[in-house]
Order: sequence, then C-alpha cells, then structure tokens
Amino acid sequence: MLKKVDRVNILLDIYGELLSEQQREVMEFYYVSDYSLGEIAAYYQVSRQAVYDRIKRSVDFLERYEEKLGVCRAFHYRKEKLNEALNIIYNKDDLPEGKLEHIKQILGELYRENEKE
Repeated sequence: MLKKVDRVNILLDIYGELLSEQQREVMEFYYVSDYSLGEIAAYYQVSRQAVYDRIKRSVDFLERYEEKLGVCRAFHYRKEKLNEALNIIYNKDDLPEGKLEHIKQILGELYRENEKE
C-alpha cells in the first residue's frame, strides 16, 4: 500500500493538469517541495486553514478522478504483473515448461487488460 504522500504525488502526475494553476501550485508546494501550511499561507497571504482546505479539496478532486478513470490503479496492476513475469525470468537459470506457461498467462492478462482501455 502506498503512503498518502506517494499516492498524492502519483495522482498529481496523472491528473494534475486538471487542477487550476493555483490548486496545482499549492499541491506542488505541499506535496512535492514539502512546504509547511504556514509557509504556503504566508506566500499567498491567507490563513493556514485556507491552505489546508484548498489542499483537502484538491486531493478529493484527484481521488474522484482516479475513482472514475482508474489510471493509477491500472498502472499499478500492470507494473505488478510485469514484475511477476520478470521475477520468474530473472530468478531462474532455466525455465521449466510450467514457468514459461505462467509468464505467457501473465502477459496475456496484461494484453487483455490493455485491450479494454
């Protein structure tokens, strides 16, 4: 399971362009540059609560997009399946027939999943 900061950074990479310029900037200050709420509030000359509220709304917005579109979920699914196939390949000197079939199955799943999109 991803830590919240890591998840939000991934969601920002995927859906960040859907935020307003100021929302995106605040999110990048907080999640990418690790500015405190107080530092961001001073920069924008607003309260810390206003910054917190903007961040909370922006995270909720990103999560709603992910819930509907599932880009992050699909990425992690494919990454997990590819890692599984690569581990089989790289951790064995010779591949018995069963392992080769398992790799074919994994790659077939990835192919079918890609066809859905």
